[in-house]
Amino acid sequence: MLAEYLGFFSRNGLGTFGFRWLHILVGIMWIGLLYYFNFVQVPAFAAFGDEAKARNIAIDKVARKALWWFRWAAFSTFVTGILITVVTENYFYDGFGKSAGGIGISVGMLLGTIMMLNVWGVIWRNQKVVLANAANLLAGGEADPNAAAAGRKALMASRQNTIFSVSMLFFMVYKGHGLTQGAELGGGAMGAFWLITLVLIGVLEANALGLMPWKTQPNKGLNILYDGPGVRNPLVAAFGLWVIFLILTEIFFKF
Repeated sequence: MLAEYLGFFSRNGLGTFGFRWLHILVGIMWIGLLYYFNFVQVPAFAAFGDEAKARNIAIDKVARKALWWFRWAAFSTFVTGILITVVTENYFYDGFGKSAGGIGISVGMLLGTIMMLNVWGVIWRNQKVVLANAANLLAGGEADPNAAAAGRKALMASRQNTIFSVSMLFFMVYKGHGLTQGAELGGGAMGAFWLITLVLIGVLEANALGLMPWKTQPNKGLNILYDGPGVRNPLVAAFGLWVIFLILTEIFFKF
């Protein structure tokens, strides 16, 4: 009977449903907090103006707790995604790398992995400096001269994750919702798609890491994607990138 078991805890049940459900659940938490930080907290904290003490209290009490859930939700989303590929039988089926669905989910995985690494390698690392500075100031200590630069680096990576998130979700659901129709790409089309995709993602990520000539300067070069009035520019950039990917899939995945 155990050999014929097909319930929730079977390999098929966990792979096709259990870990997918958990992946979506923790993913909602991760991306929801990402949007909270970018669309609510950053503008709200900027509105404190000269009320530095109130802002530092908010950083110490609110942002600290939100960042805990944020970083572990990102990690849990990544781990449950890996578990889906490991537990699901024949997840990487023959022709996976040539099929529109396989390439689409691979781009989603790539974007999600980069976003998770940004959370732990850039955002959290720099936010620890900001949190420590806020706590120190509230205790009557001196301001850390590195806090502003650290906050800027964290902001750029967070804004870039927001920009990536729309396309990431698009590719994550692309495979399973009838858009691929079993199409397979030829070598030339597959190579062209990946070349354009990797260059596009690479340039944006390099910019988020401050590796471009304008580094972390506000409103300089591609950093305009992160700045400007309110949250207009990150939103425009997020859906602009999605439109580019939509056009690419329509061109290359419909042969």
